[in-house]
Amino acid sequence: MRTAYDFSPLFRTGVGFDRMTRMLNNAAQNTESDLSYPPYNIEQVDEDHYRVTMAVAGFKADDVDVVLHENTLTLSGRAEEKEDKESKNLLYRGIARRAFERRFQLADHIKVENAALEDGLLTIDLAREIPEEKKPRKIEIRGARQLQDKAA
Repeated sequence: MRTAYDFSPLFRTGVGFDRMTRMLNNAAQNTESDLSYPPYNIEQVDEDHYRVTMAVAGFKADDVDVVLHENTLTLSGRAEEKEDKESKNLLYRGIARRAFERRFQLADHIKVENAALEDGLLTIDLAREIPEEKKPRKIEIRGARQLQDKAA
């Protein structure tokens, strides 16, 4: 049994932490069933590249939506229900085709490079692209004499 937590006292004196508040509230509201379907992997390909792979057996590319909005990557799927002759004689349905929605909070400067659906696996390639003005830069150290000469 889960207990709902109220995080509002933590943010009474903070300004600009709306995104963190939303993340904590979303984490507290998730249930176990939300966390298990569909299964997914997150891997770090190299220092600045990541890949999310989600098992979406039975879904076509038209059935799946990938949306990026304000650092939230939302993957959702809705399978088209159609009756065909094979499903009438189905004795056991082990491949779930139920609707899903999975949200991932992306760090700043993470961009979606590619999305592909092949062999029942949805693959999302992500890359960290830090703007030049945010990258570390080396500052030249000058002696006190050079600063005095420059001031004169």
